[in-house]
Amino acid sequence: MRVGKEGQDAAPRRWNGSLLTMVRSVARGVADYALPPRCPACGVIVGDDRQFCLSCWSSLDFLDGPACSRCSIPLPDAPAGIPLECGACLADPPPFDGAPAAVAYGPAARTVALRLKYGRRLGHARLMAQFLARPLAALTVGEEDGEPLLVPIPLHRWRLWSRGFNQAALVADALARHSGVAHDPHLLVRTRATASLRGRTKRERERIVAGAFALAPAARTRAVGRHLILIDDVHASGATLRAAARALRRAGAARVSALTWARVVPGAASPVDPIDFAMLDSDMDGRMMTG
Repeated sequence: MRVGKEGQDAAPRRWNGSLLTMVRSVARGVADYALPPRCPACGVIVGDDRQFCLSCWSSLDFLDGPACSRCSIPLPDAPAGIPLECGACLADPPPFDGAPAAVAYGPAARTVALRLKYGRRLGHARLMAQFLARPLAALTVGEEDGEPLLVPIPLHRWRLWSRGFNQAALVADALARHSGVAHDPHLLVRTRATASLRGRTKRERERIVAGAFALAPAARTRAVGRHLILIDDVHASGATLRAAARALRRAGAARVSALTWARVVPGAASPVDPIDFAMLDSDMDGRMMTG
């Protein structure tokens, strides 16, 4: 019985595949011994990459309950399945149709965000993307493939050059790979650097970021008639997200949403960890996280 050329080639391919799997397994074991996986929040050794320890996992407050249909702020007393808007949105509707977040802002979520943004823990972008896949699916349910588009909040070019990366773009890229939803990191641009928002009132913050975003040249055709989903790490005061959403609305988007890793929820923050909303907005620098 003669073995064809395909059969002769199959055995070496199987052997090469097995050898590669073995090498990867050994390399992973060596890496785990030298640099064991650690909890992204507290740093204790855990069983796998991008895995929280039990304590930090238990502290995360997942925002998957009843919420405002417009801004997605949690409404714990609202009946499930009935679309309701909060009082703030009824009085002054924001320019987006939903702004869900994976978790409420708290010590663990805060550490993950700041270690990505200022500690250069770039792998945390993939961690955030894993948690954002579910709220993204809820935002896009019933939409045709290819219609939604992920749009990261851009940094001003001076900030981008000094930091070396845009954390929102890293999260959007990882989420696009994880979910299959398209993303466009060049659709929206920040046209000017903005003054510090620290200590400002809501009205002052809105004035400072007004007009700070615009569509990139020749990008209108990529935006018109689409569901554009703004991506950022933290939803704090919301001034940056609202300014960006208005720019997308003016560009002809059919629908604009926002999606973030962590959302500041009134009353949910620890009293020993006071929140400065300005520090958390995308156009602001916070304190460096190390360790």
